[in-house]
Amino acid sequence: MGSRTTGRDGGRGVRLWRVRIALVILHADPKRGGAERYTVDLASALRGRGHVVSLIATSFAERQADDILLDVGRGTRVGKYSRFLNQLDNTLEQGRGFDIVHAMLPVRRCDVYHPHAGIAAEAVKRGHLKHEGAVAQIAARVGNRMNLRRQKFAAVERALLEGGKPPIVLCLSEYVKQEVTAHYPLPADRLATLFNAVDLKKFDPEARPEARDAVRERFGVAEDEVMALMIAQDFARKGLAFAIEAVAKCADRRLKLVVVGRDDSSAYQRQAEAAGISKQVIFAGPTDDPHSFYRAADFFVLPTRHDPCSLVVLEALAMGLPVISTRFNGACEIMKSGKHGFVLGNPADSDALAAAMKSLIGAKPRSEMGQACRELRGRLSYDFHVDQLLEIYRTTASPA
Repeated sequence: MGSRTTGRDGGRGVRLWRVRIALVILHADPKRGGAERYTVDLASALRGRGHVVSLIATSFAERQADDILLDVGRGTRVGKYSRFLNQLDNTLEQGRGFDIVHAMLPVRRCDVYHPHAGIAAEAVKRGHLKHEGAVAQIAARVGNRMNLRRQKFAAVERALLEGGKPPIVLCLSEYVKQEVTAHYPLPADRLATLFNAVDLKKFDPEARPEARDAVRERFGVAEDEVMALMIAQDFARKGLAFAIEAVAKCADRRLKLVVVGRDDSSAYQRQAEAAGISKQVIFAGPTDDPHSFYRAADFFVLPTRHDPCSLVVLEALAMGLPVISTRFNGACEIMKSGKHGFVLGNPADSDALAAAMKSLIGAKPRSEMGQACRELRGRLSYDFHVDQLLEIYRTTASPA
């Protein structure tokens, strides 16, 4: 792999060695979602360890000197994806000396394939099952067949994983690994599970105490009210409709649901108005400062239909927030239901969701669960995550 150097890595006893790494993603912009935020944070962490990292993307929030911009121009989404693939191939063939190519989406060649949204084959075959009701599922199935970009993703992924030298597939959870093995009979040495991690310095529950009052004042949440927080980029899949329905069933005016994300909120605003709780559901829009919202919240809710390993759930746990999510979220593998929050069996069961919310309106259960969540911080360490990732990198290439 890359050139070895002497010394110790951060005092943890891992021998330093220097690697040139390409991290590939469509958009290197943390505001776009968890995968994008993870990739940008990972680049920073690897650079902090002394490795040479190039983010390769079609857009950047902040571009570093080693980063590579692929200009895909205008046109359809499938057309831009095709140009992205071609330009990526050209970049990798220019002999830039990358030891590791680590891709967050389907590409034609890489050493590590890290599908943050789940594998593309699963989205095509069973993605419609993430929707509620037969009519919605039929519409989604038809939509999948007509979604040329999704079909292209799946075709590129299949060629990548069924080729003669497949990359290591980095699974965010055992939940994801089960999906991968259901579609691709990969040998054990081509599969690795690497749970998402949290930057514990960035998401420190004791830092910036003033942020709690600032956010709550900005959005009209009184100190004696209970703030449930939801951060999501796909309101339908993440279960916002169920969360609003559950808030209505709680019938407690002290409960406020603050929703952070760039998705279209108009239908959900109408749902809240129809339920008579429009003042209890607050749409905050996107943010580049999630810490402030975690600091302001009393618990976190994400009744998702499918999440390989939700980074926002792990961040909430690290911030000491009890979490309500579902068994279809790989991040919940670190939780114990009833101790760190609640893991629901059915995202659409708004009665169960309402019962979980009601239990967290009480200060004592929130405090006890919050302390249990803080005790998970060591298992969510970014240093531990990067150590594991570097060991995976070691298995993909021979030392220089």
